[in-house]
Amino acid sequence: MYVGVDYYPEHWPRERWETDARLMQEAGLNVVRLAEFAWVMMEPEEGRFTFDWLDDALAVLHARGVSAILCTPTAVMPAWCARKYPETLAMQTNGQRIVWGVRKNNCFTSGAYRLLSERITRAMAEHFQHAPNVIGWQTDNEFGHPVCYCDTCRAEFQDWLRARYGTLEELNRAWGLHFWGHYVGTWGEIPLPVANESANPSALLDWQRFYSWLNVRFQRDQVRILREYFPDTFITHNFMGFFSDLNYYDLAEDLDHVSWDNYPVWGAPRVMSDAAAMGDLMRGLKGKNYWIMEETAGPGGWGSFGRNPWPGEIRLVAYQQLAHGADGQIWFRWRTCTAGREQYWHGLLGHDGKPLRRYQEAARTAGEYHALAPHLEGTTVRAEVAFIYDYESIWALRFQPGFAENNYHAALQRYYDAFFRAGINVDFVPPTADFSTYKAIIAPDLHILPDALAERLRAYVEHGGVLLTDCRTGVKDETNLCHARTLPGLLAEVLGIAIEEYESIAGDVGFTLHGRAPLAGQFTAVHYADWITPRGAETLAAFKEWHLPDAPAATRHHFGTGVGYYVGTVVKEPAFYDALIADLRITARVAPAEIALPDGVELSVRKGDGKEILFLLNHTQQEQTVSLPAGLTNLLTGQPANRSITLERFGVAVLRK
Repeated sequence: MYVGVDYYPEHWPRERWETDARLMQEAGLNVVRLAEFAWVMMEPEEGRFTFDWLDDALAVLHARGVSAILCTPTAVMPAWCARKYPETLAMQTNGQRIVWGVRKNNCFTSGAYRLLSERITRAMAEHFQHAPNVIGWQTDNEFGHPVCYCDTCRAEFQDWLRARYGTLEELNRAWGLHFWGHYVGTWGEIPLPVANESANPSALLDWQRFYSWLNVRFQRDQVRILREYFPDTFITHNFMGFFSDLNYYDLAEDLDHVSWDNYPVWGAPRVMSDAAAMGDLMRGLKGKNYWIMEETAGPGGWGSFGRNPWPGEIRLVAYQQLAHGADGQIWFRWRTCTAGREQYWHGLLGHDGKPLRRYQEAARTAGEYHALAPHLEGTTVRAEVAFIYDYESIWALRFQPGFAENNYHAALQRYYDAFFRAGINVDFVPPTADFSTYKAIIAPDLHILPDALAERLRAYVEHGGVLLTDCRTGVKDETNLCHARTLPGLLAEVLGIAIEEYESIAGDVGFTLHGRAPLAGQFTAVHYADWITPRGAETLAAFKEWHLPDAPAATRHHFGTGVGYYVGTVVKEPAFYDALIADLRITARVAPAEIALPDGVELSVRKGDGKEILFLLNHTQQEQTVSLPAGLTNLLTGQPANRSITLERFGVAVLRK
C-alpha cells in the first residue's frame, strides 16, 4: 500500500530535506511525487541538463524508505523556451500569444514544443533508469489546457478532418453546411470554430474531438519514450474527475492505471457523493483500480483560501477513495509553499514546517492503511449496475443544452445519489462497453445516440437487461445533427413511448406530478417536460397541468425479456429518484445493500480473492449508529464486530465478512 505526499525539494534548503524525509518515515508515508514543475531546474539552458539536485533528493528519501514517482515536467515550459521559440506559446482567439509566466502555456501542435518535450522526457528517463526508489512516472500534469488557435493548429485540424471524412462532400454533409450557405470548397477554407451562439454545432464537436486527440498524442509521445527505459514501471497521469474537455477514456488508454486529483473540501461539510462518483468514473476509465495523486491536505486556494478540513475530514476523504478502489493515495502537498501563486494551497505541514494536527491525522491514516493492505490486496468494487458516461454527449450539450438548466453531470448525479443513498455500488462505462455483464444500465442525457449504440441498447433490453434513460436522449447523431425521427428515435419500441413535442419550464415555475405505485406521492417537475404519448408503456408518474392532463412524465415498459424506464422531466424532490431506483433495483434483481444506512452514512464494498470488505463512512458531524449483520470483523480494531457500530463524526469503519 503506497501512501504519501507531493513533495517539492526544490522549494526548500537542502538541509531541510533530511528532516522532511524523517518526518515522512515516522508518519508511515512511503512515496512522494516529484518534479512536475521542475523543467527549468533540470534543463536551465537548452540542451544542458542538471539532475544532481534531484539525485540528492532521491537519495535522501531512499535512505528513509521513501519511494518516488517522477513526472515529465512539460506542464510548465522554461523561460528560454518561450523566448527562443515563441511559436510554442498557445494563441488566443484574438490572435495574441499567451504571455509566458503561468502554467499550461503551450501549443500542442508546435513541432518545437513536441521535440523539446520528448528531449527532456528522454533525458530524464535515461538518467534515472537505475534509480533504486523510482517506482513510477506521471506524464505532464492535469492535461486539459490551453486551447490554441494558431495557424499550425488550423492546418492540423484541416488534416485531421481530411483523414476523418475523406471528402469535402462528406464533411459538408456531416456538418450540415447547407445551412446558412456555409459549404466549403477546399480544406483550406475550414476555420477554427469558436464557441458562440452562431457557431456550427457539428464543427464544434469535431474541434473538441480534435483537441482531445492532440493531448492524447502528446502524452503518447512521452509514454513511448518512458517505456523504452522503464518497461516494468507503471506510468500514470493525474486526471481531474468530472473535468470533461478531454475524452478521458482515450487519454487513459496508454497508461497502466489512472490517477486523479481529489479536492472535495470547500464549503460547509456535506455528503461527498460527487467525489464518490468521480472515483467510480476514474475506476471505470480502464476498468481497474486507480490512485489518488493529489488529495485535500489543508485549506485550498490561490488568491484566497477555503475552509480548513476539520478534525477527521482528511481521513474521511482518503477512506472514501480507498472504498471506491484507490490503491495508492498521495496528499497535496507536503508543506505549504512560501512563494508563488499557491502560497495559500495548504499542505500537511504549514508554512512553518511543523508536524501538527493535519500531519498527525495523515500519520494515523497511513498506519491504518498499512495494516489494511493485506486484506485489500486483490479486491476492487464489483457492481451490478453501470452508468454510461459519454464525453461526446457532454460536449454536444455544452454547445446546445436544449433547455437552459440542462447539465450532464447534474443529470447523472440525480440518479447516482439515489444509488449512493441505497448503498449500492455502480460502475461508469463508455458507450462502447459490453453491457451484458450488468443487470441494469443507466444512461442519463444520452444526447448523442448513434444508430449502432441504439441497436446495442435495444438488444441489451430485449435479452433481459434493464435500461433507464431520460429527457433529451437520442436527439443527435454522431456528427451532432438532429435525427430526423420522432423522439426517442430507435429506442421508441424499447421504451414504449413517442415524444412528439416538448418544452422548457420557466425557472420560477414548477409542474405538479402525481406518482403512481411504486412512485406514489406528489412531486414537482422543473426545467423541462417531454410531452409523452404511451405506446405500450406503463405510466409511473403523470403531469397534473391543464395542458398536460395525465400525460406521462415517467414510464416503465417491458420489451423482450427486459424493461426500459424513461423519465421525461427533472424532478425537484430526491425522494422521487429514491423510489424510482428502488423499483428499478427490484426489476433488475440487483442485490440490495446488506446494511440499512442512516442519512449521511455511505457504504461501499470491495471484493476479490474470496474477500469482501465493507466500508462505512459517516459524512455528518454527529455520531451515527449502524446496525450490522452477523459474522463481521472490524479490521481497524481486529475484533469481531458487534451487531451495531457507532461511528464518530467523520468516522469510518472497515469490516470484513
